[in-house]
Amino acid sequence: MPMQVLITGGSGLIGTELSKKLKEKGYDVAVLSRKKHRDPDIQTYLWDSGKNEIEKEAIEAADYIIHLAGANISDKRWTKKRKQVIVDSRVETAKLLFNRVKETKNKLSAFISASAVNYYGTLTSDKIFSEDDPPSDDFLGETCNKWEVAAQKFEEYGIRTVIIRTGVVISPEGRATKKMSVSVKLGLGAPVGSGKQYFPWIHIEDLCNIYIKAIEDSKMQGAYNAVAPDHRTNRDVMKTLARVLKKPFWAPSVPAFVMKILFGEMADILLKGSRISADRIKEAGYEFRFTDFKDAVSL
Repeated sequence: MPMQVLITGGSGLIGTELSKKLKEKGYDVAVLSRKKHRDPDIQTYLWDSGKNEIEKEAIEAADYIIHLAGANISDKRWTKKRKQVIVDSRVETAKLLFNRVKETKNKLSAFISASAVNYYGTLTSDKIFSEDDPPSDDFLGETCNKWEVAAQKFEEYGIRTVIIRTGVVISPEGRATKKMSVSVKLGLGAPVGSGKQYFPWIHIEDLCNIYIKAIEDSKMQGAYNAVAPDHRTNRDVMKTLARVLKKPFWAPSVPAFVMKILFGEMADILLKGSRISADRIKEAGYEFRFTDFKDAVSL
């Protein structure tokens, strides 16, 4: 009987591609959602974190849980209310999953949670951050830390727990890739702010394969950075994208104050960025398919 992987956030970019890859490898895939999944071959269990509800069968049948759910951080301006939604959609859902696992006494083979490299903050510096570095005290750093603390409850309960700190996901279907490509296609390709801020990225295929490795490699435990071993600045990224799309690249950057006017505090996501180490996941035996940003955006 195939092992069942239960995914939260299964209808998103990562969840959709990961579900496809897991099915190809013979896993039974189920998702937790507020509505039926568009793929009739994927079992949908209903949940509503606001009402503290999950279909009991979802937890009872799961061998692995992959927790991807979370409100998109770049969809809306960061009002006080929006910030709370960003936190709760990650933290409260993890707490709900843990409580239901305890109630059903299901000793999962592993709990695998998404996180983000924003854990380290958005400082622009030459430091290369590793999994041993502490969380930042800015909003996204604190959010990621709370998210991970909620996930670590599973580890304390005796369940192998893996946390995947993800960079910007590069995919033809991804929002980040589309937004960057649109400006370049319009002939508006230019660095943002100083252009010196780093842009930690990973191709969707590598990210999904890292999640699959986290399922299959029982030695994986704790946090891993999911970023390509290719340190690029914002200027490098925009120039490369302009070359790939055969469009002009404007050396003068979009001023930081313009980004602040447009996006408020959320502009820090674009204006700041750190170098992130991929050493730990490589030492665990993962071999990246995409190690050069140009190759990742050329498909």
